[in-house]
Amino acid sequence: MIKFLDLQAVNARFEPALREAMQRVLSSGWYVLASECEAFEAEFARFCGADQCVSVANGLDALVLTLRAMGIGPGDEVLVPSNTFIATWLAVTQVGATPVPVEPVEATYNMDPACLGAAVTARTRAIIPVHLYGQPAELDPILAFARERGLRVIEDAAQAHGARYHGQTIGARADAACWSFYPGKNLGALGDGGAVTTNDAALAGRLRTLRNYGSSTKYHHDEIGSNSRLDELQAAILRVKLAALPGDNARRAAIARAYDAGLADLPLVLPTVPPHIDPVWHLYVVRHPRRDMLARRLAEAGVMTVIHYPVAPHLQPAYATLGIARGTLPLAERLQDEVLSLPIGPTQSDAETAAVVRIVRDCVGAL
Repeated sequence: MIKFLDLQAVNARFEPALREAMQRVLSSGWYVLASECEAFEAEFARFCGADQCVSVANGLDALVLTLRAMGIGPGDEVLVPSNTFIATWLAVTQVGATPVPVEPVEATYNMDPACLGAAVTARTRAIIPVHLYGQPAELDPILAFARERGLRVIEDAAQAHGARYHGQTIGARADAACWSFYPGKNLGALGDGGAVTTNDAALAGRLRTLRNYGSSTKYHHDEIGSNSRLDELQAAILRVKLAALPGDNARRAAIARAYDAGLADLPLVLPTVPPHIDPVWHLYVVRHPRRDMLARRLAEAGVMTVIHYPVAPHLQPAYATLGIARGTLPLAERLQDEVLSLPIGPTQSDAETAAVVRIVRDCVGAL
């Protein structure tokens, strides 16, 4: 069986350095908001080309606290992709605002800037483009649209660690960028973790207060805050893995190129990458109208795949109260029925990649 992502193999490469990092934390006597966290924040901010990095407990909290820090709440609307993991929508809902879906560009699956005008209202306060599958959304037109209307832009960069847009690393173009360090991400912890990068010092200061019980001075609480702190152990682990991230991303790109070459003549829709974008290939997503049959045949032949994502957010029971009827967002609904993610990861061998290509070719040909 070719695993979709072999996390055990991914992390085994770092075992001596991870043990050293863990021992360093154990010996320090400081386990929350101390030197490892401060060092990781500085290193990740530098990696992203941002002035500030504020670490938090997970990627959802990064989005929620950023919306709160911007004063977005009940009565406000936030434009979100119709095609995304539900966390993007949940963050908006958790601050009391309303998510308003925007359909994607079919070629890239990311938010379509041309659809923003039809979605914006007098209540719109922000836009959250998602860099889906590790490929940056079209930030320039989204930012131009937002600036003309006084809207905030928050990048959901949970899948895009190290991705580049017009040669610039993601994480410092918009008002803020929100990150997840869930173990399966390109930069993954050994548990949950998240962060926000920004060039706005005031926003970063408010985020630091909100993540720590609304407190900037111990036992003095300026507002209703949260407990959302990246612990020292995960920060130390992320520091080890951050150093290897460029090489891991390059390995993912090599696998993507092999898939592009080996599958190009099949009746599959392969990923489209505009020339000004450098994705990090968090996922390699293909499309086929008989996706479920293809996935079953691949599994029978020993190739694990995953569907990202099988139910669009507006069709989830959690969002039934929004009353967005089936058929309202046809592209998101078509994608949920056709997308399939092939195995990809930094430890996947050339032989495994060649086997995936061979087996996909056999299975597609037999449909």
